Amino acid sequence: MRISIIGAGFSGCALATELARAAPEGVDIQLVGVSETFGRGVAYGEARPEHLLNVRARDLGATADHPGEFADWLNLTERARTTFLPRLVYGEYLHSRLQAAQQLSLAAFNRIEQEAIAIERDGGVFRVHLADGSDYLSDRVVLTVGSLPPQPLPGIGPRLAVHPSYVAWPWQNGLDGIGAIDHIAPNQRVLIIGTGLTMVDVVATLHRRGHRGPITALSRHGLLPQAHTDDPPSPISLPPTVLHAINTHDLRQLVRALRALTPIVPDWRSLIDALRPYLQTFWRGLAQPQRARFLRHLRSHWEVLRHRVAPPLARELEDLRTRGRLRIRAGRLLRARRTSEAVEVLIRERGFAHAAREEFDVVIRATGFDTDVDRTSHPLVAQLRDSGLITADPLGLGIEASARFEALDGSGLPVRGLYALGPLLRAQLWEITAVSELRVAARSLAKHLLTQERRASADVLRGMEALARP
Repeated sequence: MRISIIGAGFSGCALATELARAAPEGVDIQLVGVSETFGRGVAYGEARPEHLLNVRARDLGATADHPGEFADWLNLTERARTTFLPRLVYGEYLHSRLQAAQQLSLAAFNRIEQEAIAIERDGGVFRVHLADGSDYLSDRVVLTVGSLPPQPLPGIGPRLAVHPSYVAWPWQNGLDGIGAIDHIAPNQRVLIIGTGLTMVDVVATLHRRGHRGPITALSRHGLLPQAHTDDPPSPISLPPTVLHAINTHDLRQLVRALRALTPIVPDWRSLIDALRPYLQTFWRGLAQPQRARFLRHLRSHWEVLRHRVAPPLARELEDLRTRGRLRIRAGRLLRARRTSEAVEVLIRERGFAHAAREEFDVVIRATGFDTDVDRTSHPLVAQLRDSGLITADPLGLGIEASARFEALDGSGLPVRGLYALGPLLRAQLWEITAVSELRVAARSLAKHLLTQERRASADVLRGMEALARP
């Protein structure tokens, strides 16, 4: 069996490692990804030293049965295991374990450091087309492309869109090989669109570079990611009221129960963490109108509680805000255009009917996570969508898929042999973007793929035996 994994970030590497460790001889594993971030992914391959993980080191092992593997790999002390380390270090860990699995695997393990640009049906298999013009055949394909490229910002004028004063992706390099963010002068006025974890990284980088000018971060709700505590909070068990709401898939009752508990529990973070093992099952049982209601009214509030920031970065942000160097605002960017001397923007603050005209020197898009397949500019995902091999979730949460992670076509039928893992499965699982959920899903999918391989081999043997009978 030939198995292709398209995307060499965390999801792809976790699945490839699981397959490499368990697959017998005769299985051919192809891990496909761009060379710049191969084995690390964008999250860890494009990070900078000041960018910290938002999970404690002790919980970041990439295998489901050894969550402490990352901390063990670094030989951390007990105290250090509860800290938040640089994301670059985690990228090295992922790359190291991938290399080890490749060396010890009985299966054929091939690294293809090319971008996959198209996948087509070719009889009963798939033909994978690469950016260098080559192609190859594969029996199974797993899409592990991670988050999709952010959508274009509404209101960005055509002249500004191609001007250096607009940074569409903070970590992109220019033709001179220097990062776009490194061209920002220390005294320039910066407007960041987005107030999530990407914004935190941008501010941390600007601060490390000695930026002195005012920084404004704008989002619809103006919500900042909440902070972890320095010491891990004590775990708690969920009370019957919460469990009943989960088991009956009652979103309204769940929110009410959580609000009632928040003033009572010692730390609300323990309550959020206790929910996580139940959330995939809870989400599966929500009807589409309930999911839409959650996305419309609760998503932003959930995200800042669920995806928290490391304490050192939280303190840095608070210090910048206290000194007036960083301002967080709730509102919408209606228009941004390049004038002869600055970037002129129109911002309508939340709760106000009229917009205000303001000037900045640089606008940075830091909107972060995206899974909207219908609107994506991702070449491969767009090609698969247009060819009918995948179907976009109507709420913009990745693709439609079966319980076994197989992609569904426009008729709602599984596309045999085409799977997904990671953020593209948010429509089915919601919580499938963090290490703790991804490593479990990777092992489950690896077992399923190898079970299929064994069944296929048994079918071939039975066929050969039948032909050999007199």
